Amino acid sequence: MSGRHIPIDRRGRRRKGFSLIEVMIGLTILGIALLGLAELFVISLANNKRGGEISTATFLAQQQVNYMRGLTAAELNAFPSSARGESDDESVNINSDSEADFRRITQIQVSGYSYAVKVLVFPAAQIGVPKSTLLQDPNSYRVRAVMSTVISR
Repeated sequence: MSGRHIPIDRRGRRRKGFSLIEVMIGLTILGIALLGLAELFVISLANNKRGGEISTATFLAQQQVNYMRGLTAAELNAFPSSARGESDDESVNINSDSEADFRRITQIQVSGYSYAVKVLVFPAAQIGVPKSTLLQDPNSYRVRAVMSTVISR
């Protein structure tokens, strides 16, 4: 027989298995590991949602820029922001339910035959915020996409 001590129960049989303390320590370690994984899962869900918002907002900004590129010079001059320093402000409902999903603000600055177009897309939570406040500091209001281009006619 080796030098190891083998525990024996009252009936003279060798004991097999784990003690209650060993099981509790194992469960504690497993629980801590699972809590860490659960936290990573929640963080990944939040990042996935934010990434989806950014992707959709970028699409909406690009869609507006493409629309603006298709306008004639007369239509660009008639656009709200070109003459009076205003901007087009709209709520965008992408999934055809009763609630807006994004807020899209389009600005145009006219300079001769050039039109500088800037499109900002915000999440729906910013719909009640005054437009001037959003334009002063877009990053503080979680802007999801900013796209700028110059159109020449």
